[in-house]
This record gives sequence, C-alpha cells and structure tokens, in this order.
Amino acid sequence: MIEVQYLKKRIGDVQALNGLSFKAEDGQITGLLGPNGAGKTTALRTLFGLLKADEGRALVNGLDVQTHLLEAKRQLGLFPDPFGLYERLTPREYIHYFATMNGMSKNEAARATEEVLVKMHMQEIADRRCKGFSQGQRMKTALAQAIVHKPNNIILDEPSRGLDVMSTRILRQTLSDLRDQGHCVLFSSHVMQEVAALCDQVIVIAKGKLVAQGSPEALCQLTGESSLEEAFIQLIGTDEGIAA
Repeated sequence: MIEVQYLKKRIGDVQALNGLSFKAEDGQITGLLGPNGAGKTTALRTLFGLLKADEGRALVNGLDVQTHLLEAKRQLGLFPDPFGLYERLTPREYIHYFATMNGMSKNEAARATEEVLVKMHMQEIADRRCKGFSQGQRMKTALAQAIVHKPNNIILDEPSRGLDVMSTRILRQTLSDLRDQGHCVLFSSHVMQEVAALCDQVIVIAKGKLVAQGSPEALCQLTGESSLEEAFIQLIGTDEGIAA
C-alpha cells in the first residue's frame, strides 16, 4: 500500500504540494489525475525519494520514505522512460543490473531476471541489444526492470506517453495482470480514456491538494456527470490538461 499524509513541497516560488493526502491500496490500480502543474509528478517523485517533502510523510507499506529510504525503495518499482534505456545493453543485462541495484545477489538477480523475461514473453529479444528496439520492446524492457525485484508497489508517471497503440494495449494488460496478482499500481495520466478503462480508484488533485477520490463511477455520481472527463472538469473547474 502507498500512502501520503499532508505532503507539502515548495519548488522555487511554486507550492507544488499543499497538504496532499491519499491512499493507494493493494490489488487496485489507482490513477492520479490533475491539470498541468497540479503536483502529480512532484508527489510521485517524493514517494520514490527523488524529492524530500518540506512537511508530511510518504509511506510505502508503512515505511516512511524519508527515514527508511532504501527499505521503502526496494518495495517500489519505478517505470522509467522507455526511450531512456541503455541501448548498448541487452534486456537481460539491463534487468539484471537493476535487480542487483535493489539488493539481490548475482545469483538471485539471474533467477529473477529469467523469471521476468518469461513472464513478459521476452525470451526472443532477451539477448539482443536494446538499440533499434520497437516502442513495445522498449516498454516491456522498462517495465520488466521495474518489477524484477518483485515489489508490491508499482509507480508509473504517464506510462503510455509516446507509445503506439499496440504498445499501449500491452502496457494496459500488464498493469491489469499486476493488479490481479495483488500489487498496488499507482500511475499518473492525462488520458481520460486510459484512466476510466483501467482504474479502480481515481485521485483528483489540483494546486497540490486532494479534490476528490473514488472510482470513476463514484466520481461521475458525485458530480452528476455521465463521463469521467466531464466529472473531472466540474471537480477542478477547468479543462486544462485533458486528453481524450
């Protein structure tokens, strides 16, 4: 489970987070939704320990990220930009490297790497260099790196950005599978269709604060709207940052 409690973070003259609180539960896909500048990326970076909150706490399975950073990070999987892969490495080398970075011995990392390659149906590309990979192959490699150490929690920041239709379908199915296996999946997105189709819970934030939280259906009922997009507009009072 992932939880943030009254997070505050100022970046320069901007109050990026202003008392933000929410929970993302195990066995659910939780979407973080908000207009540009709402604080979504800041919240995710704080959860992963890339930023330090000015006030409040970020918890991963009950561990405070600020006081138990290494332990908390090992229970998180972070989906990186698929276009930022180390192109000289093969997927096997890339995934194995990050497994060891998350505390696995070389033998443990080798076994875990083989398991995730099979799980992601990557055997045919496992020993090819990443240079020249398709979008889908890059996405699979990046996601395999995020889950190789078997974290309970997966964090993704706009994961479908730049992916083609088939790669997006593969990504959505993989996230659904992780949810069904009991993982906590938390991702930010501007794409309403993606959030409505995937998410069990949606967290709407604006100006660094929680505006509403609930299932897509519950948010529609709350606002009296028939679509998540219209509910979102009513909740935040603007259509800035929306993608269909």
